[in-house]
Amino acid sequence: MATTPTWPDGQPAGSKLERRVIAAAQTALIRHRHVSPLALFGALGWLPGDVVDRWRQGRIPELERGAAVPPSRLLEALEILGRWARGEGLHPGEVDYVGATRDRRPLRFTAAGDLEVERVYRTHWASAALSESARERLVRRQSAAPDLVVYSALTDWTCADCGDTGDLFVSDDGRTLCLTCADLDHLVFLPAGDAALTRRAKKSSTLSAVVLRFNRPRRRYDRLGLLVEPAGLDSAERQCLGDEAARLRRRERDRERRADQDVALMARMAEEILRLFPRCPAYRAEAIAGHTGLRGSGRVGRSAAGRAVDGDAMTRAVIASIRHEDTEYDRLLMAGVPRNEARERIRTDIDRVLAAWRSGA
Repeated sequence: MATTPTWPDGQPAGSKLERRVIAAAQTALIRHRHVSPLALFGALGWLPGDVVDRWRQGRIPELERGAAVPPSRLLEALEILGRWARGEGLHPGEVDYVGATRDRRPLRFTAAGDLEVERVYRTHWASAALSESARERLVRRQSAAPDLVVYSALTDWTCADCGDTGDLFVSDDGRTLCLTCADLDHLVFLPAGDAALTRRAKKSSTLSAVVLRFNRPRRRYDRLGLLVEPAGLDSAERQCLGDEAARLRRRERDRERRADQDVALMARMAEEILRLFPRCPAYRAEAIAGHTGLRGSGRVGRSAAGRAVDGDAMTRAVIASIRHEDTEYDRLLMAGVPRNEARERIRTDIDRVLAAWRSGA
C-alpha cells in the first residue's frame, strides 16, 4: 500500500497539492538525485513536454503561458517544493535557461519578469549526497545552451525576409526564415541513424542544428538528423572509418548487456506481481512481466515507473492482462461497443479476479 507523503520532520502533508508535490519531488530525487521546477510541473501534469520544447525554441514568450494551471498555482507548488527541499537538506543551484535560437537569448518563465520569481523558477535542488564538484557539473550541464532547431516543412511556406521557400526553415521570433536568411545554408544534412558519426560530426562543427519534423499522428516532433559543417562531417567520417570494427564489437556487447538487463527486469517484475497478488499463477505473472516489459513496446513496463518496478505500475499491467485475457472486453470492442462503455461493463469481472489473486478466494 502506498504511504502518505510526509514533510522532512515526519509530519504528514496536509493539502492534496502538498502530497502531490512532495511525492513527485521524492520520486525525482530518487531517480535523478536532483529536482527541478520543470520536472515537477511535468510530473504534476501541468506542463506537457511539447510546451517546454516550444518555449525553449523561442516560440512561447513565457513558460507560464503554456501551463495548464494559473501562475499562482505554479508559484504555490514551487513554495511547497522549496520548503520540502530545505527541510531535506538539499542544495540549491541556479540554472541558466537560454533559448534554442541563434541569439541564445535568456528564457523567461513569467510575464511580469520579477527577478526573485524568475530565480525561484531557475533553482534546482540537488541531493546532499552529491559532492560540491558533482553539483557544479550538474548545474553546468543543465545550463548548457540547447541545440539550434531547424524544421522540415509539412505545408507550403515562404521566407519572411526574401520570400523564398524550401524543405527546411527556421522559426525566429514568430517569423519563418529560409536557411539562407538564417545564415545556415552552408551546413550539410546528416540523417539520423549512426550515433557515433552524428556525435563526432557535431563535436567537430562550430555550428550545428537539429532537424525536426512534426509527427501529426503522435503529436510530437521526430528528429530527422543534424545540419553540420562540411569539414566537421569529413572529420567525423574519417574517425569512424578508423574504428568501425571496434564499434561493431561494442554494439554487440551492448546488445547482449541489454538482453541481460531485460531478463533481470522481467524477473523483478514477476516477483513484484506475485508479492502484490500472491494467488496469481506463477506462469501468468511471468507472462504479464514479459508482455509489459518488452523493450520498445511503449507499455507501462518500459516507463520510468515500470523500470523501477513500481507497485502501481505493476498493478496496472495486471489489470490490463485481466481485461484482455479474463473478460469479454475484446469481444465487446469488436462488436462496436465504445471503449469507455466496454470498460465499465467488465469492471466487476476485473475486481473479482483481482480479489481472488490477492486472497485466494
